[in-house]
Amino acid sequence: MSLVREKPYDEIVVKEILNRANVGRSTFYTHFKDKDELLASGMHDLLRTIQAAEVPASGKWQEKIVRFSLPVFEHIHWHREAGAAGMGPRGRAILHGHLQKVLAGRIADDVRKALQSRRKTVGQTPPELLARYVASTFVLVLDWWVESNGALRPKDVDGLFRALTLPTLSAILE
Repeated sequence: MSLVREKPYDEIVVKEILNRANVGRSTFYTHFKDKDELLASGMHDLLRTIQAAEVPASGKWQEKIVRFSLPVFEHIHWHREAGAAGMGPRGRAILHGHLQKVLAGRIADDVRKALQSRRKTVGQTPPELLARYVASTFVLVLDWWVESNGALRPKDVDGLFRALTLPTLSAILE
């Protein structure tokens, strides 16, 4: 993240990451294929931490599925406030693409469990489709927020995301 504060993501090379982290090339490549895989790994770690800590008071599946949203918006807001504005449009597209893929994978497990708990299985929405819908809507709202210079607070952006996704989740899961 400190490198992203200094230059656009797409201009960062692995050698700079190795130097900053004081890690050898072979150690890096033992764990990661490239800097994008390192980025995805960081996203997985962040989401795992959020999902372990955030347990919604409501027992509704739709709340469990979107529980990641506010903490992620807050995390992004904090990094933007700390000066990580050097992401650049191309780097942001790469980051958001990875985020969407990671989110869809993590959300799919909750969606599968939610759909299994339903009595009706005929005409059931495929879990991967619903997970992709939620993840892509999150990234869509995130892109809009970033492009509008983040004038809204994370809580307000989260409210917009939930307004777009919760009615669909409720209709499918209840």
